[in-house]
Amino acid sequence: MKERLMLTGRRKSSRPRRGQHLFIEVEGVTVEVIRKRVKNLNLRVCPPVGDVTISVPLKIDNQAIHSFVTSKLDWIKQSRDRITQRTRKPQPQMLSGETHSFLGESYHLDVITSPGRSRVCLENGAMCLFVPEGSDLLFRTRILDNWYRRQLMERIPQLLQKWQPVVGVQVSECRVKKMKTRWGSCNVVAKRIWLNLELAKRSLACLEYVLVHELVHLHERRHNDRFYAFLDQFLPQWRRFRAELRENALK
Repeated sequence: MKERLMLTGRRKSSRPRRGQHLFIEVEGVTVEVIRKRVKNLNLRVCPPVGDVTISVPLKIDNQAIHSFVTSKLDWIKQSRDRITQRTRKPQPQMLSGETHSFLGESYHLDVITSPGRSRVCLENGAMCLFVPEGSDLLFRTRILDNWYRRQLMERIPQLLQKWQPVVGVQVSECRVKKMKTRWGSCNVVAKRIWLNLELAKRSLACLEYVLVHELVHLHERRHNDRFYAFLDQFLPQWRRFRAELRENALK
């Protein structure tokens, strides 16, 4: 999806370089700005998760870019909604034979009725879900979600021990919860990080990337050049992990 603005005049600038990338944030929307030898501003909202990019002429200033994006916020949100609807996957019914993921690996679900304690375990390439006779979708989902949460919480302390000295920050708390649109969030004042429960389904590298991303917010709140420079310093491969998350977007 694409929007274009024709330019009729020239603006003074400090001669930005061709191909230069930067990120701006407009009312909570992060936009990747790419300077090219073009005549128009080309705004795009890209599948699968609605990333926003804008190609701009070399001589247009950042204020004009910001104003253009602001004028298109409604269009951006509508485009993101359409992309989300197109890419939405059917919700699992928690039945034997479904495929479920854990740390980037796929497992066939095997639902086993048992009078004992409800639990999840991995056996012979299968994800075994032990539940009582007559258990419904909500109950089975809660048991699996609780198992995912425990798996993440067991791994988080080691990851914090590894990455806090590297990034040079210390968090007060790191917890897990379900989030619809974010992989993670950071309360900079409280130094509290939340990670999306869905990360239990992604690779461990993606979990580390999101954790480092949120730790960097304790240095820089916004997604700007300084923020991404920190990411480049601490985790040079972060773009590969971000692409992996985008390929398996939140639904």
